[in-house]
Amino acid sequence: MKNIILEFKKKKETNTPISVITCYDYSFAKLFAQTEVDSILVGDSMGNVIQGHGSTMPVTLDDIIYHTNAVCRGASNKTIIADMPFLSYQTSVSDGIRAAGTIMKETKADCVKLEGDSDLVIELTQRLNEIGVPVMSHLGLTPQSFNTLGGYKVQGKTPESRARMIQKSKELVDAGAFAVLFEMIPESLGKEITESISVPTIGIGAGRYTSGQVLVMQDLLGMNDEFHPKFLKKYANFADDIKKAVGDYHDDVVKHLFPGEENGFKD
Repeated sequence: MKNIILEFKKKKETNTPISVITCYDYSFAKLFAQTEVDSILVGDSMGNVIQGHGSTMPVTLDDIIYHTNAVCRGASNKTIIADMPFLSYQTSVSDGIRAAGTIMKETKADCVKLEGDSDLVIELTQRLNEIGVPVMSHLGLTPQSFNTLGGYKVQGKTPESRARMIQKSKELVDAGAFAVLFEMIPESLGKEITESISVPTIGIGAGRYTSGQVLVMQDLLGMNDEFHPKFLKKYANFADDIKKAVGDYHDDVVKHLFPGEENGFKD
C-alpha cells in the first residue's frame, strides 16, 4: 500500500526531485502508469482543458470523483492527488471534511489538494490530517481565487505578500500539510520557502529550486497551440500531429482509401 507522506518525505530528505503531471482519464493514465513520473494530479484544471470553461470554478465534486476514479483505474501504481473543487470546502470546515471524506471513500486517491491560506483552510488541513486524510496545500496563484487576485498574475512580488506566503507556508506545514504546491511565484521566493520548510514543495512557474514540478498534461504534450505561458516547456507537438492524423483519415475516407480490403471481414 502506498504511503504518500513517507514517499514525499523521503524524496525531500534525499533531495530527489518529484515529477507530477495532471491527468483526467483512463487512457492517458494507463500510458502514464508505464512511465517513471512520480505522481498524478487530477486537477480542477479539467474545467479549462476538458470542459472548455474559462476557469476552474465550474468544476464540481462529482466531476472530481468521476475523473479520479478513471485515473485510478488506469494508474493504480501511481500516487494520485485529487483536487478539492471550488465551494466544496470554502463554506465551512465541516463541509470540507465531508467533501474530502467523500473523495477518499469513493475513489482510490491517496490525498487531496486545497487552495489557499485562510484560517478556515489551515483549520481544515489540521482536521483532515487528524482523521487520516493527507493534504497537499496550494499557494501563490490559486486559480479558484483568480477574481480576487486580479487575474492570472505572478504572486508574492511585494515584501508584504512575500512575507505572508512564507509565514502561511509554515502554518500549513504545522497544520499537517505533507507538501505545498506553489504556482506562479518568483524563483527566489520558491527557493527560500523550499529551504525553510520541512516538507517538499511542488512548483508550476515557481522556478528551479522547488522540490518538484507539475505541469498540465495537455500543456506539456503541446495539445493547445495557442497556449504559451513563460513557465511552460512543451515536450511534444500533439496539436499538429492530431490535426494531421484526423485530416489524413478524412482524406482516406473521402477518397475511398479507408477502409481497405485488409480492414474488412470475410464471409
